Amino acid sequence: MSADFRAEKNPDAGAVPKRVAFIKGRTAARVRKEDEDLVMTVPHLVVREAIAFMAMVIVLALLSLFFNAPLEWIANPEHTPNPAKAPWYFLGLQELLHYFPPIVAGVILPALAVIALIVIPYFRVNVKREGLWESSRRRNLIGVCAVAGILSVLLFLYNVYAMLIPTLIVAAVMVTPAFVRRQGRILLWLGSRPLSWWIMTWFVIVVVVLTAIGTLFRGPEWSWTWPWKEIY
Repeated sequence: MSADFRAEKNPDAGAVPKRVAFIKGRTAARVRKEDEDLVMTVPHLVVREAIAFMAMVIVLALLSLFFNAPLEWIANPEHTPNPAKAPWYFLGLQELLHYFPPIVAGVILPALAVIALIVIPYFRVNVKREGLWESSRRRNLIGVCAVAGILSVLLFLYNVYAMLIPTLIVAAVMVTPAFVRRQGRILLWLGSRPLSWWIMTWFVIVVVVLTAIGTLFRGPEWSWTWPWKEIY
């Protein structure tokens, strides 16, 4: 036997690095490792969801004790409120109707979003979780700039500044790690995000901005109104 190898007696096969292991009798060669990357849905996830649900119920109960629900008058078919707003989860689409034709904002754009959610999982953009700038940096930079530029031009032509500004901000933050050489902890973290993460971040920001504008800043005839200004 070479001098670089030595035989040791240890019931744990992973305790020390070795090249040769002698197993005698009924000794089992196994690695004692209790840490796992995956956990069971029950009870780990279910317990956390139950705690979050109870916390949400407590918060809603406390809010209902101190604040009245923002209800309007009794429904009257002879009086249509101005503006007639959809439920909050549809106000983003209603805000898009202010900028685009109805067929575009009400049919084409929602259909494209649903199709994208169905198609994206079948592409490598969702399977390959490496950072956007870890490989093919030049090609990815050209693609990101081209898509962001075309989308920004279309939004500018339709005066959709509610989507244009978030798009430019997300695009600028996305490409910053590709240009900065001395990167700190934040830029390293941004550079390690995959393309799917950036797409979802842009989508969430746009939805939140459109919903907030439709909820707080739209008054009669869907005109821009500051939320602290009373309208009679």
